[in-house]
Amino acid sequence: MEEHGLGPVSVVVCNFDGESYLDECLASVYALRGDISEVIVVDNASRDASRRILAERHPRVRVVAMERNDGPCPARNAGMRAAANRWVLALDNDAVLAPDVLEKLAHAARSRPGVALVQPRSVFASDPSRVHYDGGSFHYAGLIALRNFYRPLAEAEGEGTVAVDCAVSVALLVDRDAVLELGGYDEAYFILFEDLDLSYRLRARGLEILSVEDAVVLHKGGTAGISFREGPSYPANRVFLHSRNRWFFLAKNYRASTLLAALPGLLLYEAVWLGFALASGGFGAWARGKLRFLRELPRTLAHRRELQSRRTVGDRRLLAGGPLTVTPALREKPLARAVLSALDRCLRGWWSVARLAVR
Repeated sequence: MEEHGLGPVSVVVCNFDGESYLDECLASVYALRGDISEVIVVDNASRDASRRILAERHPRVRVVAMERNDGPCPARNAGMRAAANRWVLALDNDAVLAPDVLEKLAHAARSRPGVALVQPRSVFASDPSRVHYDGGSFHYAGLIALRNFYRPLAEAEGEGTVAVDCAVSVALLVDRDAVLELGGYDEAYFILFEDLDLSYRLRARGLEILSVEDAVVLHKGGTAGISFREGPSYPANRVFLHSRNRWFFLAKNYRASTLLAALPGLLLYEAVWLGFALASGGFGAWARGKLRFLRELPRTLAHRRELQSRRTVGDRRLLAGGPLTVTPALREKPLARAVLSALDRCLRGWWSVARLAVR
């Protein structure tokens, strides 16, 4: 690891009720090649046997115990602050790493100046031949346009180290100093959109994010009640978080002129999203999300003023018009597939005009 110039690395695992994940995750950490000086597990007030498992089976691990579960954002921030080293390999508890992942991420981090995040390619543990997360770009509707989402590895685009605009927080090699200097993860999100928000703030300050296509992580089950991979039902808590957090992100990060130019596309997406919420019985969750966004708008605007004063890269350079990325389960019904395809075309069409007014 020293030959890459990063020095020792701290591994920080974010855990909540991860008794079924911890052993395999930590075994893959112990098998990593590279200079790891410490392994920290930030436990988010787990209600299961996680703490006992750590004490009995993983005595070399340092545990940082959170008083309550406020989502992964405070836990990730606490882990970065507790780490002894500038470079932190930050993991979710359902990530299982190949032994060469740290070496490859470290080499990429050293390959160019201004790198703040480096992510591996995550594949489904249940189907390792298929990509789950591979980084992405910023869709102007306030979403991640994911690269290679659900695509077979044999057909995935890109090879080697690829510059991306947005990383996904399954596994990340993090320049802790750069991330915390920008405030770390925004703890108001709880979960969902928090990695989009962090990525946008980093890129707006001119920092780089990389994806290493041949560094592979198996991604297991996700977060109960939040993750959505297969149908038919869409978790109500995810509807609430999507309804609230997307507008947190938009109101905080986009310039006023961008919001104005993009408004027709933003409202069109919101109308279609509301239609899906109604169809799945999620109107109450959607409405609660909007009410919570409005209640917390003063705080969001205070953050907005600070961020806009410090950015160095404009929205036009960062934002894209597509593709609209949705979980394949949402496209299973012909009507839903037709609506989403039409929405994608409309969003792309509007952005081709609106981006001319964005700076």
